[in-house]
Amino acid sequence: MSFVPLHALNQFLAVARRRSFAAAAAELGISPSACSQAVRQLEGRLGVALLTRTTRSVALTDAGRRLLEEAGPAVDRSIEALKAASLRGGEVTGRLRLTVPSIAVPFVIEPVLPRFAERYPGVEVDVEVESRLVDIVAEGFDAGVRLEESLERDMVHLRLTEAFRFVVVGAPSYLARRGTPEHPKELLDHDCIVYRSATTGAPVPWDLERGKKEWHVPVRGPITCNDERAMLPLAESGLGLAYVFEPLVHAHLKRGSLRLVLEPFAASVPGFFLYFPSRDRASPALRAFVDLAREVCRGKR
Repeated sequence: MSFVPLHALNQFLAVARRRSFAAAAAELGISPSACSQAVRQLEGRLGVALLTRTTRSVALTDAGRRLLEEAGPAVDRSIEALKAASLRGGEVTGRLRLTVPSIAVPFVIEPVLPRFAERYPGVEVDVEVESRLVDIVAEGFDAGVRLEESLERDMVHLRLTEAFRFVVVGAPSYLARRGTPEHPKELLDHDCIVYRSATTGAPVPWDLERGKKEWHVPVRGPITCNDERAMLPLAESGLGLAYVFEPLVHAHLKRGSLRLVLEPFAASVPGFFLYFPSRDRASPALRAFVDLAREVCRGKR
């Protein structure tokens, strides 16, 4: 096999991570056609197809997936080392990729990222906002944010927020029309705005609790949504009850556009956590982000 240029390998990795030639080209500052040509040349040198292309999508072949998983971390470290060689001693540089659910953005990313960018201008930060569960190692992320209940056991995790509740809310117009449920089982007789899991595509039951007793209610309704924040205007308009992250609805409750329902049964969760594979293998950029996130979020608690 002839010599494989690092730039061609890096362009393949960008396409593989983003599943898009256009997005990878924009990230690298080149044209999509140049990016596509570099990947085809790489496939030619290796003698194997790395990507399956259609007019609408890009997918990894088995060979491409193996190359992403095995070469990706090493190439990232090489590029960071090259950048570091031309910088002042002690300056933190590199690229930091984070996956964050939309519900966590106001409480984690908005307070931390502006201060991080000001303190570490040499670090490029790529935040992907999506609510599905992500394998951060396989998909090339440095770290992610999740609720503790969704964390893998082999991940290092750092608390970012205090515990909070998920609550059921409804508009005054809906409650006047349909009545107010007094027990979790009564939700089965109400119109509910159903949340669809971004990971499985299945409707998510509403978890409620009181003391040691728990209910997992398979709610139904005319509206299904895959974004927590989009549920609020739908609930305000009286289309149905919604099950939401309590800090998101403080302003709505204060102005009276939504009311708490079944509050004695509101379920508590431990809060949001930053997670990553290993402290020993963390890049300088990730270690800096972890330290600052701990500093900022500790100050908020």
